Amino acid sequence: MTDLLYLRDAYLTSFTARVTAVRDGAVALDQTAFYVTGGGQPHDTGTLGGLAVTDVRKETADDGTTEVWHSVEGGALPAVGDEVEGAIDWQRRHELMRTHTALHVLCGVIWNEWRVPVTGGNMEPLTARMDFEFDPVPEGFGPRIEALVNAELAADRPIEVVFLPRDTAVQDEDLIRTKVNMIPESVSEIRVVDIVGLDKQADGGTHVRSTGEVGRIRVTKLENKGKGNKRVRLEVVDG
Repeated sequence: MTDLLYLRDAYLTSFTARVTAVRDGAVALDQTAFYVTGGGQPHDTGTLGGLAVTDVRKETADDGTTEVWHSVEGGALPAVGDEVEGAIDWQRRHELMRTHTALHVLCGVIWNEWRVPVTGGNMEPLTARMDFEFDPVPEGFGPRIEALVNAELAADRPIEVVFLPRDTAVQDEDLIRTKVNMIPESVSEIRVVDIVGLDKQADGGTHVRSTGEVGRIRVTKLENKGKGNKRVRLEVVDG
């Protein structure tokens, strides 16, 4: 089982770990600060034992244990049992943190204004898309949400990460709206990202400490992806 260090500290940029398994071009570790691709957020990059990390994926064994595999290149692989130093590409990580938090602010704004849930999303550093159950979108929607989101970012709301027992989390109406009940029953503890006073979601991604750290957003495009499904594309810019 790989311990995911970033779940408790998104600002951790270096760490030491022990190699637990090796295969062609990849190693598994007992712990990692590299974000694993998932939840619409791409993996971190950086170095591991002097090798370039090009991909990070999670694999679950038949017994339910989970290993994180780091694809690496640039030299000979370490051996099982070796201790290695990992270093995160901080610029990429921080840009993804800013982007992910901006999407949560967008979700909170749209829910609070129109009570419309999110249906999907994806991101790259400083660019992202998110889909919502609008049909049709309100008049002046793009400029309106851009203004509302930027107001929330400027408000510099604190962002808290807490871990709740599953039985507690499923009773929270805000988390039910973000489909916490779709998390597998085997997950007994739910990680919650709370933008205090605006948005609360069960989430495994990396985030900044306050909305002011995001900067600002620009809505770059609105797309019609079918009945009841509208897509918002945005970019994150310095404040």
